[in-house]
Parts: sequence; C-alpha cells; structure tokens
Amino acid sequence: MAIAVTCLIFLIVGLAIGAGGIWLVALGGNWYYAIAGLAFIITAVLLWRRNHAALWLYAALMLGTLIWAVSEIGFDWWQLGARGGVIVLLGLWLLTPWVRRTLKGASGTPALLVATLASLGVAAYSLTIDPYNMAGELSTEKVTATPNLGGQMPAGEWQFYGRTQFGQRYSPLTKITTDNVGNLTLAWTYRTGDIRGPADVPETTYQVTPLKIGDTLYICTPHDLAIALDAATGKEKWRFDAKIRPESQRQHQTCRGVAYFHDTKVAAGQPCAERIYLPTSDARLIALDAANGQVCPGFAEGGTLNLLANMPYANKSGYYYSTSAPLIAGGKIIVGGAVNDDYSTQEPSGVIRAYDADTGRLIWNWDSGNPDQTTPLPAGQLYTNNSPNMWSTASADEALGLVYVPLGNQTPDQLGMNRSENVERFSSSITALDLNTGQVRWVRQTVHHDLWDMDVPAQPTLVDITTANGLVPALVGPTKQGDIYVLDRRSGEPIIPVHEVPAPDGAIEGDHTAPTQPVSGLSFNPPPLVEANMWGITMFDQLACRIAFHKLRYEGRYTPPSLQGSLVYPGNFGTFNWGGVAVDPVRQVMFGMPTYLAFVSRLIPRADVPPQNASAGSEQGLNRNEGAPYAVVMGPFLSPLGVPCQAPPWGYVAGVDLRTGNIAYKHRNGTVYDMSPLPLPFRVGVPGIGGPMITAGGVVFLGAAVDNFFRAYDLTTGLQLWQARLPAGGQATPMTYETSDGRQFVVIVAGGHGSIGTKAGDYVMAYALPK
Repeated sequence: MAIAVTCLIFLIVGLAIGAGGIWLVALGGNWYYAIAGLAFIITAVLLWRRNHAALWLYAALMLGTLIWAVSEIGFDWWQLGARGGVIVLLGLWLLTPWVRRTLKGASGTPALLVATLASLGVAAYSLTIDPYNMAGELSTEKVTATPNLGGQMPAGEWQFYGRTQFGQRYSPLTKITTDNVGNLTLAWTYRTGDIRGPADVPETTYQVTPLKIGDTLYICTPHDLAIALDAATGKEKWRFDAKIRPESQRQHQTCRGVAYFHDTKVAAGQPCAERIYLPTSDARLIALDAANGQVCPGFAEGGTLNLLANMPYANKSGYYYSTSAPLIAGGKIIVGGAVNDDYSTQEPSGVIRAYDADTGRLIWNWDSGNPDQTTPLPAGQLYTNNSPNMWSTASADEALGLVYVPLGNQTPDQLGMNRSENVERFSSSITALDLNTGQVRWVRQTVHHDLWDMDVPAQPTLVDITTANGLVPALVGPTKQGDIYVLDRRSGEPIIPVHEVPAPDGAIEGDHTAPTQPVSGLSFNPPPLVEANMWGITMFDQLACRIAFHKLRYEGRYTPPSLQGSLVYPGNFGTFNWGGVAVDPVRQVMFGMPTYLAFVSRLIPRADVPPQNASAGSEQGLNRNEGAPYAVVMGPFLSPLGVPCQAPPWGYVAGVDLRTGNIAYKHRNGTVYDMSPLPLPFRVGVPGIGGPMITAGGVVFLGAAVDNFFRAYDLTTGLQLWQARLPAGGQATPMTYETSDGRQFVVIVAGGHGSIGTKAGDYVMAYALPK
C-alpha cells in the first residue's frame, strides 16, 4: 500500500511540475522544472517496478536540484527551502523502511542518504548567514551641537505631526537610551472605543500620531473622534465626536493626526486660546478648545470650515476628504486633501489652501492645475478637477517663508492622456510655496509623466546638513520608488546629485512615456526582478510565480501599463509611504523602513468593464476610471497560496549618513508571526506601513510591520534592542514626551490596517522605564 501511494504522489508531482515546466520553457524560462518533472515521473515508474534504481535517480535529482538552487540564488535559506523543501521531504520518505523494503536491492540507499545529508547540510549552513544583511554603523559624531529643530518648544513636548514644522520625527529627550531601553514596560493603555467594523470601507485604518502639549495628549480616531488624555496616566479628559456622514464611496477611513494652535489673539485662560483642529473624512475642519473639547464658534462658520467650498464635483459624496494632520505655520492652517484614486475622470481638485488659524478666513489657495491664481477664488468659480493633490502633510520653514508640499499624481494614475502642461509639471513632485502668498518658489519632480501611482507620499523632512560649502538648509524627501531626494530647501537644487536615466517606452495607443526618469544618488531602489527572484512556500507555487512573471510585461522600473498586465516594482505600496523617515539633526543621519512589494496592473478596455457595484473598494482590485477609455485591475503580485511572488526580504530597517549619502546598514525587519497559520518568529523581513521616530538617547522606535510588534533599535547599528507585543496592528508612527515628574514615555496606537489585513483594535499604548 505504501509503495502504491508513493508512486501516485511522485507521478502527480511529476505531471504537475513537468507540465508547468514545459509551459515555463515555452515562455522562455528555466528548464529545471521540465527536467525535474520528467525525473519524478521516471522515479514513479521505477518505484512501481520495485527497481532500486529509483533511489539512484532520485539521489541524482536531489543533488542536481541542490547545485542548481545554490548556483541560482546562493545560500539564502528562504529561497533554498522553496526550491528544495518538497524534494528533501520526499527523499526522507524514500529512506524509510516502508519504501526501501519493497525494492529489489538497496544499492541506491547510500547515494540517496548522501544526497539528503548534503541538502540538509546546505540548509543548515544557510541558516547561519544572511546574504541580504548589510552590517555597518552610522557615525556617532555630534556634527551640530545646537541643531535647528524647526521651532522653539519644551523638549518634553510633541506639538506637530512630525514634532515640529520640520517633520524630523526627532525628540531631544535622553532618559531612554540604548543601555536601558530593554527595561521598557507598559505604563498605561487606553481604548478609544472606535474599532473597524464589517460596515466600514476596506481601507479603514488607525494611523494617528498623538500630540502632547502641557500635560495632555491629543489624538483622533478613524471615525473622527477627537480625544484628550492625561499624559501621565492615559485617563480620558474629554472627547468630541465629529459625527461624520457614513459614505460607501469613501476609499480611506483614517485620521493620521490633529493640529495644535496657540492663538495669541485670545487672552490666556480664555476659551479657545489654545486649539485643536480636527480634519474629518467628510471634508470638514473643526476647531476645538484644547482645554475642554468644545467647538470654537469664532472659527469659520460656527467652528467648522467647509473644505468643499469652490470644489468641483462636490456633490460626489465621499470623493474628497482629509486624512492627514494640517500644518500650522505663520498663523495659517495649511490643508490638503485626499481624493479617491482611479474612480473617475470627474473628481474633486487637489487644491492646497491656507486659512487664518484664528478666524478660518481663506488667505490663499494653490491649485496645481491653475498654479498662478493663488488669491482666494470668488463664489461660483471652481478649482481644477483631478489636479494633483497633497494627501499627506506639509512641512514649513518660517524663517525662509516657505511651505513644502508633497504632491501626488493626477487620477487616473495609469492613464496619462489629456494631462495639462501644469499637471505634467507638478505631478509627483515636491513643491515649495511662499508661505504668505501660495506662489510657487521651486519644483522638484520625482517622476515624469507618472503612470504608476508614484506619489510623493510623505511629509518632507527639513534638516541642516554640513557640506563642503558649509551648513546648508536641506530637505529630505522619501518617495514610493525608493529614491531619497536631498535638496537645498532654499532652491530645490540637489545636495546629493540627481541624474536622468533612460526609461522603458511603449505606452498604450494615445498615451506616451517620458524618455528619461530622474534618479537620486541616494536610493533604495531595488535591482530589477528576474525569474530567479520568484518565490513560493513550495516549488509548486514558485513555479506558478515564474510562469506569471514571464506572462507579464516587465522591463524594469517604470514599465508602462498594458493590456497584457505589467509588473510594477517597487509597487504602489511604495518603498516609502506616508510614514516617511526620521532624522537626527545632531548627527545628521537618517533612519527609514524601505519596503519592497511588487504589484501588477492590467488595463481593461471600457467595453470589458463589468457593471458598477454601488459599494466602494480600496486601491486594490478593479479601479473603474469612469470616463476614461480603460479601467485598471491592480494588486500585489501574489502566488496561488496568497504569498508574495517575489522572494523575501520584503522589509528592512536602514540607516543613512546624510552628509555623504552612504547607506550604512540595512537589516531585515519583522517576522511572519502574524502572517502564517502558526506563530513563527522567523525574521523574514516583512512589509510595513508607518514611520520611525528617533530620540537623542540614540534609540529608534518603530511599529509598522505586519507582525504586530513594537520595536526599538540602536540608531548607530540598526540592531534591535527591544520589542513589545501589540494587541492589534501597529501601522502608525510613534512619538515620545516627558511628564512634569521627568518621566519619559513612548506612545504608539495599535488599531490595524484594513488593506493589509492586520488585526483591528482601538488601543493607545504608552511605555516607560520602571519608576
């Protein structure tokens, strides 16, 4: 019976990988699977005949597989396991007495035993090394003793989304150090009561970075509750419910942060002398008294600003909303907004507006589709529809009088027909505007004629960098495609060189591609994918991924969208996303979390698009692009088992010396603990979405990864020093502060991310050293 079952298994395996292998060869792929399939089939026949030559043949297959696998990808355990795991397990089965005693003779047993031991030995050796690990150290030199942090505030406070207007995500606090961070314990937990439910849109996420002013933390929640907490105990002081309108067409349901303003026009201690501004997902901005959460009636219309004023297609409910914290600078509130990606050619504008923080009066508006008219539009005049938007947060340098806005792409993202000259200039760029007038001062485009949704996704980080020409006020701009732009923030000129490289052509009829694309000298852009990079849990889904790879159009980064289906790598998820990077302005170094996840996009002719469903989707799946000649289907490049088709690592932590542009280290980040049926703590290097935070104690804090852990790293080496298990996904950016008794806290929210499937929750988690 055992031999019959064994023969059947070997025959099925041989037919499966043999047929797939022939298909792969026909597509121009590797011959291994066709040969291995034949070897399995012959082994099955020999086993059926009780011929001991089956063991000789299978030993040859195992050794051949081992040599082929090592020659193709080296000593990478994760890739070797996918290639040889099934083969080694079946080899072990052939060595059992239930199989060997049925064969005529046993001369093949030693050969098979040697082949098995050799395979296991190589596997064991590969566990001791990591070919993708880049070890190194950042300089510990204090280059700038008194750095420009972007404004004056007490060291123990966190008054802006990125702590200051510079967006550095750096705290000068030193109580928590690399020596004692391992002693951190949970100080308190608060639950908001706002948790993702079955009626929510798929991309309902909890991404807020709290603010800390005085003795109070201020947060918002995905459904736009504003809440004040005691910073020392986590006890609720007040809450305000914006009572947002439920919208099935809204693409994102999140709130990344609120804004704080000390209104000097109001006497201290009077109502609304200090304010919290809450952006909402139904396009409002609400001013609240920081002391008690009451609405400030003197702001705008009874305390509420209508962000749909002068907005085209404002009647398309749920198409325009605010997900990110506004920026307060120069007495103004700088507000952008998100629009639904790839829903329609008739969508709201990406206009950026500056309002008087005291009254809510519109001071200027900058519309990238009509960039010269920055004076407030009169009633009845509309902003430009579908113009590139700022869905993230701006940064500002009040001394230079400039505000820096990260711009997205015009939707539909994958279709560049009929874009205006202005759209082509500003799309996917970092643009500097005059803080007082909104006029353009400079533009640095990071993708020309963007057909890949390569928005500039994160708040630009401002830091002064020492160069051969002295101390230069700089801007660090992370991008989805992995380039880090290090620019003179006065002019937009590169500090680290930027050059143009040829780009693939061959857009669909009626569209075009840019002949060249910019590349920064500081880049985390990965090497182009090749067939050998395809992965799977087993050899079967790896073979499926190899076939899928060859069926797609792929000519490297910036392969144009196609009807065939194009591979987008880095994918729409972005090497860097809204979490951005953190910098230490004293040491002039940067810490980031580059993520690598390939996507597939395929254009669908309008005639083949199915009827519209009333419910909304996310940015994955079918994007209808109503009014355009093509819809697009897009999503991660996954195997039939639902794992990425490209081999890990998919996520790293990395450190950069900003003075030289050198990457000092790059380590796998995160485990498959929450991605696999069993809680396995293997450090594969997993995707993440969220951002890091640096302290002057030399410690970096980061959640973000899909394994629901909160971690601390040594900024100098990038090595992990501490971790804590979170009760839900930690896809947010942490912050730190100090209370009046001198105790330093680190806070992260844990509420999960709907699109990547992490566990939902409503937790605010505060950690501190034991008293």
